Amino acid sequence: MSPHTAADSPAPPHGHHTAYPKSPHSPAAVVHTPEPRRSWAVFALMIAAQFMVILDVSVVNVALPSISRSLHLSPGEYQWTVSAYVLLSGGLLLLGGRVADLLNRRGAFLAGVGLFTVASLTSGVAQTPLELVLSRAAQGAGAALLTPAALSIIMTAYAGKQRQTALAVWGTVGSLGIAAGVLFGGALTSALGWRAVFFINVPIGVAVVVGTLRAVARGHSQPRAARRLDLPGAATLVGGLLALVSGIEATRSAGWTGPRTWVALAVAAVLLAAFARLERRAADPLVPPATWRIRSLVSASAVMAGVTGIVVGAIFLTSLHLQSVLGASPVVAGLEFLPLAAAITIAATAASKVIGRVGPRNLILGGLVVMAAGVLLLAANAHGTSYAADVLPGLLVVGAGVGPMFVAIAVAAMADVPAEKSGLASGLMMTGHEIGAALGVAALTAVAGDLTSTLGLVDGYGRAFTAAAGVLAALFVLALVAVPRGTSAGAGRGGHGGHGGHTGHGGHGH
Repeated sequence: MSPHTAADSPAPPHGHHTAYPKSPHSPAAVVHTPEPRRSWAVFALMIAAQFMVILDVSVVNVALPSISRSLHLSPGEYQWTVSAYVLLSGGLLLLGGRVADLLNRRGAFLAGVGLFTVASLTSGVAQTPLELVLSRAAQGAGAALLTPAALSIIMTAYAGKQRQTALAVWGTVGSLGIAAGVLFGGALTSALGWRAVFFINVPIGVAVVVGTLRAVARGHSQPRAARRLDLPGAATLVGGLLALVSGIEATRSAGWTGPRTWVALAVAAVLLAAFARLERRAADPLVPPATWRIRSLVSASAVMAGVTGIVVGAIFLTSLHLQSVLGASPVVAGLEFLPLAAAITIAATAASKVIGRVGPRNLILGGLVVMAAGVLLLAANAHGTSYAADVLPGLLVVGAGVGPMFVAIAVAAMADVPAEKSGLASGLMMTGHEIGAALGVAALTAVAGDLTSTLGLVDGYGRAFTAAAGVLAALFVLALVAVPRGTSAGAGRGGHGGHGGHTGHGGHGH
C-alpha cells in the first residue's frame, strides 16, 4: 500500500494527485530554486505511520499458523485475515486521496492513524475469527486514509532536495516492506506470541498522533468539500469487491454451482456495474471516465493486478507450507523469505538499467515467462521436504521474474498519461495492486482447498501454483496484445522513475 512516486506540485487540484506524485528521479521533480531547510520531524512522523501500514500486510502472513491454532481458523478465515486488509485499503485508497486534499490533510492523517491504531488493538485482543477479520478490515480503512495524507503532507512540508530525499526514503521503505514484515512477524510471534504483531502498533500510533498534533500545522478544508467526495462510488466499489472475494471463497465449500457462490457473484456484478454507472454520472468521480480510455494505463494496471495477486498468494501459501509442512518456526520462516526479497530487488535494479534498450513491454513479457517457470518449479516440488532443494529455487526464480515487471509495468502504464494526470494514474495503478493482492489470495486459496491439514496443504500447494502458471500465461497474451510496444527512448526516460517508484510494489508485496 505504499505509493512510491511523487508530483512536483505541492497541492494539485485532484485529490489523488497529491497522494501519488512523480518519481524523485524524474527530471520534472528537480527544483532549482534554493529552498529553506525544514526539520525532519514531520517526515519522521509520516514515515513511522507508513512503516506500520507496510509491515502490517506481511507480518500477518508469518503469524497466520499461530493465529489459526489459537482462534481455530477455517480455510476461508485464513484467506479473509489477509484479504479484508488489502481489500479495504485498496478499495478506499482513491477516496482517501480525495479526503486528504478536500477535507484537511492533517485531519485525514490523524483520523487514519487513529483508526489504524484502535483496529490494531482490537485485532490483538480478538477472541474469534470474525472479530479479527473485522478489525483487519478497519486497519485497511485506516491505511487508506493515512497513506495518501502522509505523502500529501510530505509534499507540502518539503521542497527541493529535501523533498527528493524524503521521497527516495519513502520508496525505500516500501521496498523493504516484505523483508522487514516477515522478519518482524516471525521474531514477534516466536518471542511474544501472535498478538504482539498487532499490539506493537499501538504505542507507535499513539506517539505519531501526539507528535503530529504538535509538529504538523492545522490544515483548512475546501468549501463544500464533503459534497465533492464520491462516497456512493467508494461504497459500491468496496461492496462489489467484498462480494466478489466472497464468491471466489465460496467455491471451495459450495462449488461453482452452489447458491452461495452464485448469489455472491451476482451481488458483485450488480454492485460493480453500479460503480461504473455512478462514475460516469458523478460530478467528481473517483476515476474520471476518460482515464479508462488510456490503453497503456488500463492494460498495464491489469497486468499489475494479476502479477501482484500471484506474488501475494505465493507468499501466503508458502508461509503456511514452510511452517505447517516443513516445520519451520515463525522466525525461521521469516528468514527464509529474504532470498525472495533480495531476488526482486536485484532483478528490479538490473531491469532499470536495460529498460531503455529493451523496452517495457519486452521486460513484462520476459518477466511473465520467468515467473511462470518459478511457480511451476514450486508446484513440481510441492511434496518435497527440503527448503533449500524444494522451495528456495522456485522463490528465487519467481523473484527474478517479478522484479523487472514492476519496473516495466510502471513505465508502460505511464507512457500515454499526461503529466497533469500522473497522480491519478499512479493512484489507479496502486489500487489495482492492492485489489489484485486480495483477489490473488482468494483465488489461490480457493484452488488449494483444505489448508488446515498437512496432506491438504501439500496437495493444494501444487494445485494452486499450477493454476498460477495458467494465469500468468493469460497475462502474457494480454500484455502481448494490449500493452503498447512503446519506444526505447520513452522507456529510457521513464525507466528511472519506474524503478524508483515501483520496485517497492514488489518489495512490499505483502
